[in-house]
Amino acid sequence: MRQQSSLARLLASAAVTAILAAGLGGCQTMADITGSLTSKAEPSPGADPRSSLDVYGERYRANPKDAQAALAYGQALRATGQRSQAVAVLEQATIAHPGNKPLLAGYGRALADNGNFQQAFDVLSRAHSPDNPDWRILSVQGTALDQLGRHDDARRYYASALRMVPDEPSVLSNLGLSYVLSRDLPKAEEILRRAYASTRADARVRQNLGLVVGLQGRFTEAETIVKADLPPEEAAANVAYLKQMLSRKDNPRAGVGAIPVASLNRSD
Repeated sequence: MRQQSSLARLLASAAVTAILAAGLGGCQTMADITGSLTSKAEPSPGADPRSSLDVYGERYRANPKDAQAALAYGQALRATGQRSQAVAVLEQATIAHPGNKPLLAGYGRALADNGNFQQAFDVLSRAHSPDNPDWRILSVQGTALDQLGRHDDARRYYASALRMVPDEPSVLSNLGLSYVLSRDLPKAEEILRRAYASTRADARVRQNLGLVVGLQGRFTEAETIVKADLPPEEAAANVAYLKQMLSRKDNPRAGVGAIPVASLNRSD
């Protein structure tokens, strides 16, 4: 009973996090709230970040003008939380290779990680074109617009992405959280349940749905969602992560000011 009460208080307090998220851009960790844009040059999701940092850092230092090395090194820097350094590396790479769209995508993503949302949106606009759009980039652009408080514009980007990949759970999750930010929790829950129903939904979709259910006062159901169908250790870790995320609301400058958004690092 005590544990349930504690989770209830944490979930209820998350309303403050959701409402403030769009206004704390420079204090946030975009790595926590949106997915990555990967390429063949970047470390795989299962790779050890520190090992990747060493490998790609050595390649980059040997030849800073190597676009593939710069892109992979920037991703490794992002994965290890070195956001400013990732921006610096990828900015220089895009100057050397101004038309390289994968580099522009990586640079825009790094800017978003670093809280530079308007610049991220502008750079990402150059990473694809209207006649050849990339749904992943459209979705990340949507999250940047949401962080700028432009929710209606953001939803148009999510809608464009969903026309290309109907029912893609990562895009649906971002769309659902857009409604959290504008305080329409029933609509957010409806969309997040669509994302959660997909066999391709990742753990962050589960956490986001649990959060939205909890914000509406259904705390036992929220805990059930974040623990469902998981081994005991993973279930406990999932609940602990949710508690940790919500408990940081009182210190937005600690590096978290928004809600985790589903990963975009899969194309399937």
